[in-house]
Order: sequence, then structure tokens, then C-alpha cells
Amino acid sequence: MKRFPALAAVLLGTLLLAGCSVPGASTDSGNSGTAPGVSEPGLPEPGTVEPGTESGTSDESLDSRAFQDGSTGEIASSQRDVITTGMVSITVTDPIKAVQDAVTITEQAGGRIDSRTENPSTGNQPASANITLRIPSDELDATLTELKNLGTVNFVTLNASDITQQTQDLDARITSLQTSVDRLLALMQSATSTADLLAAESALSARQSELEGLQSQRDYLADQVDFSTITLDLYSTGTVPPAAPDDFWGAVAAGWQTLVAAFGTAILGIGFALPWLLALGLVAGVVYLVIRLSRRRHPPA
Repeated sequence: MKRFPALAAVLLGTLLLAGCSVPGASTDSGNSGTAPGVSEPGLPEPGTVEPGTESGTSDESLDSRAFQDGSTGEIASSQRDVITTGMVSITVTDPIKAVQDAVTITEQAGGRIDSRTENPSTGNQPASANITLRIPSDELDATLTELKNLGTVNFVTLNASDITQQTQDLDARITSLQTSVDRLLALMQSATSTADLLAAESALSARQSELEGLQSQRDYLADQVDFSTITLDLYSTGTVPPAAPDDFWGAVAAGWQTLVAAFGTAILGIGFALPWLLALGLVAGVVYLVIRLSRRRHPPA
């Protein structure tokens, strides 16, 4: 009976040693029962990089780089068709001389003059001038800077109108009509009967008329885009009211000038009305004398 516990202990130790030496019976949970050196399907090998992520670059960054190379399909600003118009008002000492200077500045920039009006100084009005300038669009800023040096700038207004879509539509229609005209010319050359020839000529005449109209529109728009239209008004000194004052003493001075101007205007008005008042007084005096003489000759009963 005393040998049985010792024998049982020996057998239990033998079984434990055998269990520790069974191949693949590792207790490491990180291997998950996978033999060393063997990768699970669908997982990358250690030390490798997935496609599209080299050097830490993701698919999103690649797309961003692709949009930055200029291949987005958008129209560049330099390729847009923009019509620029504007008005410039300048006070000068001599508008008649200044208008010639404006013409010289415009022509030196490669532009032209579309209209010109000069009003010399008279006893009733000061001198002034109005001129419409057509300035090359790429020379507009430099030309405006030179024009501003003619005198004191009252205001400058510029407007830009984008007509890119309109010009693209016209170009597409012109191309389509030109193709149609070429086909009709080919049909006329190969026509085998008088009826076919007359039909082709009639269709060709209509197509050519429409094509010429579209080409005329396109040429006009191209001229408007290439040359900005600026209306320049030149006034004599003192004819354009100054800007509103921005301080107290400036307001006082402006008020005094307004009072003096109003008094002068009132004096002029009285001087203008005085001859009429004298004439009306004379007529009233004559009527009064006639009435008194009539009453003396025919006294009331």
C-alpha cells in the first residue's frame, strides 16, 4: 500500500514530460497555431508594402496630384473671352488739349478712337470733351495709368462680361455650317440632274447666308474682347463738384462755398428777371393810366 502513491507520482510525471515534447503544441497565442515562416492567405509578407502606399503615399494623395497637373478639363483664365467696358471722368485745365493727349496715348498703345466730341469754352459754358477709346485689352491697365495723369480723376468705373460660352457656341455652329457648305459643294459637283443641282444651290445659298451672319457675329465679339471700350469725359477745372468733405472744417468750407454759389445764383436770377419785371411794370402802368382816364371821362352815376 505504501508503494502505490510513489508509483502514481512517477506515472504522472512521465505523462507531463511527454505532453511538453509534443510537436506543434506551443502555448504562444501570437502564432495562432501557424507554423513558423508560413503566412496566412490574404496577409502581406512581413517587411512588404501594399501597392499604392509606397513612401507613405495613399490613393487620395495620388488623385490630388493628378488634379494639380492641369488636366482637370477646366478652362484656364487666360483662355476666357472677357469684354471690358468702363467710364473715366477727369478734371483738366484745358479739355481740348487733354483730349488730343488722350488720343496720342491710346494710339501709342495700339488702340483707336471710335468717337470724339469737343465743346470749346463759350460765355455760357466751360470747355469739355468726350471721347470713346478702344484700347487693347492687354494694355488697358498701363493706358489707364497714363490717362489718369492728365488731371484730377473724378471716378473710374470698369465692368467685365465673360462671353466664353457664347463664343464657344458660335464656333461650334460655324464649324458645323462650314462642313455642311463643303458637302453641298461636293453634291453640286456630282449632281446628275438639273433638279438635284437646283436643290443643292438653294440649300447652299441658305447655308452660306447663315454662315456669313455667324462669322460676322464672331468677328464683332472678337473685336470687343481684343479691344476694351473706355468712355473718357474731360471737364474744366471747377465744373465738377468736389468730393464730400470728411472733417468739420472741410464741411464748413464746403458750406461757405455753397452759400456763396447760391448767393451768386440768386443775383444772376434777379439780373435775368429784371428786364421782364420792368416790361411787366411798364405794361401795368399803361393799363392803370388807361383805366383812370376812362373813369374821369365817364364818372359813375
